[in-house]
Amino acid sequence: MAVFNLTPSDPSTFILMGIPGLDAAHVWISIPFSTFYIIGLLGNFMVLFVVGKEQTLHKPMYLLLCMLALTEISTSTSVVLKALCIFWLNLKVITLSGCLTQMFFFHAGTVMHSAILVTMAFDRYVAICNPLRYATMLTNTRIAKLGLVGLIRGVLFVLPLPLLLSRQPFCANRIIRHTYCDHMAVAKMSCGDITVNRMYGLVIPFVVNGLDLTLIALSYGLIIRAVLRIPSKKAHQKALNTCTAHICVMLMSYPSFFFSTLTHRFGQGIAPHVHIILANLYFLLPTMLNPIVYGVKNKELLEKVGKYTCRMCSPGGH
Repeated sequence: MAVFNLTPSDPSTFILMGIPGLDAAHVWISIPFSTFYIIGLLGNFMVLFVVGKEQTLHKPMYLLLCMLALTEISTSTSVVLKALCIFWLNLKVITLSGCLTQMFFFHAGTVMHSAILVTMAFDRYVAICNPLRYATMLTNTRIAKLGLVGLIRGVLFVLPLPLLLSRQPFCANRIIRHTYCDHMAVAKMSCGDITVNRMYGLVIPFVVNGLDLTLIALSYGLIIRAVLRIPSKKAHQKALNTCTAHICVMLMSYPSFFFSTLTHRFGQGIAPHVHIILANLYFLLPTMLNPIVYGVKNKELLEKVGKYTCRMCSPGGH
């Protein structure tokens, strides 16, 4: 990340305080944090392993699940490992370049995550509204290209955040009351004018994620219209059933993301420890629950996971 070495303040360090007001409980708080993180890693790596091994799962929907798993692993890891260092070892110091690198990875991961949810909504739309054209419209190659576009979009939109901050002069008080280097938490440490940082920080949630939510809403509007035209109630239920996992994932992701973003700017009445715990749960809960949600709702994936779990648990490994 040599791109961030733009100012003489690079050798400077920040202090990440963890969860202010709950310092004495850091070790206890680390127990659910680490548990959620480990369950999330196991679930997501299991999805990646099973889809990779099973030829029958080399389909667009499972390719999207793998993209979601990779995004969640990288995003949660960029946040949780430093938080656990604070909780367990009291290692609160982080360099400016380390801070900006962490910020880049989890914000880019968040934008990428949103792009994958949009692609999943489009996948469901085609599967329900144009089932006969599904195989030709959504090939593995096309899904991979859409994933690449989402990655490039995430990098291009998020890179200005650390670049703008790297040019800022920082005050003597470099204590960040958080477990990770959130963009606005770091911006508030600056002695300079952060108007551009504030404005650009709002562009990402409201323009990027707002556009994504609009596209998802449009997809579901068309899905509902198509479903209502089907006379059979059983067919209604079957069609909507294929969307429940995706809807659950969105309900876990978007509300907590917007809450965390808005609290930094307008949530003066919210206790800092409440905001910080919820901000961390935004990374941890979807990472842990998404593989479970998709595993429960997708019989084909559940069968394959069960097959490999039985193999691993059996004495001979067969």
